[in-house]
Amino acid sequence: MKKIGFVGLGIMGFSMAENLMKAGYELCVFARSDGKARLLEERGAVRSPTPADLAARSDAVVVMVTADRDVEEIVLGENGLAEGARPGLVILNGSTILPSTSKRMAETAAARGIHMLDCPVTGSAPQAREAKLGFMVGGDKEIFERCKPLFMAMGKAAYYLGESGSGSYAKLANNTMYAINLLSFVEAVSIVGKSGIDPELFLEIVGQGGARSAVSEAKLPKIISRDFSPAFSLAMMNKDAGLVGRLAAELGVATPVFDAVREAFGKALEKGWGDEDLCSVIKLYEESSGHVIGRRR
Repeated sequence: MKKIGFVGLGIMGFSMAENLMKAGYELCVFARSDGKARLLEERGAVRSPTPADLAARSDAVVVMVTADRDVEEIVLGENGLAEGARPGLVILNGSTILPSTSKRMAETAAARGIHMLDCPVTGSAPQAREAKLGFMVGGDKEIFERCKPLFMAMGKAAYYLGESGSGSYAKLANNTMYAINLLSFVEAVSIVGKSGIDPELFLEIVGQGGARSAVSEAKLPKIISRDFSPAFSLAMMNKDAGLVGRLAAELGVATPVFDAVREAFGKALEKGWGDEDLCSVIKLYEESSGHVIGRRR
């Protein structure tokens, strides 16, 4: 595979597309807005007017868009990838969607001679820039093996989990843990901050024991510097939280801790912080406690 199509040049997708070009792949992109697409064109990418045209030019297509309906429109809609695809095209859907949607779309694509993998990622914007993403992959194992070089151009690891939908199941479980970890850290740092303890020193201490977490190490610097630019936006987390809720209901799994976390994110979204990083949820706690977390040393 040398000719790779890319749909979705957002916070994650743009860096992933860049890294494919750096790895020597011929890149073709479809984007509704000009800015980021033009930047890639200036570096040698070709821009397609429709997903169908993109598919006709590509051996494989990576899709990184927001929601289930967006993926369905890109793949199966009018002028979608399926309309322009040659038999054997591989679609790698990195979007976070319901497993049931992944399964249904893979079946529909297969009937048209198209291979489709669900391959959502671990990591956010910094990992996308540094090509350090991890891919959780569901679908045909032989196709997964063929696509390994693509995954490794964009990330540091790719894990085959089983049939179609497996990657989507794992992604929503991952985001369940991530959201809970973030809120547990936010509550802890609110306690130490209001108590007068240096939050950076507290994080250093926590790093020596079992409560250490990557999310706290990534988010405390943003919180204390009041940098709420999105690595993973609050709106996106709220979207994913809705998917987790639907999946848990489908499976009959109780998620009382996550339900409380989801409520907190919903309140933060109502404050108008949707385009900010999800760590902006700290501001709910600061409003309640009357104490803003900041650097002390």
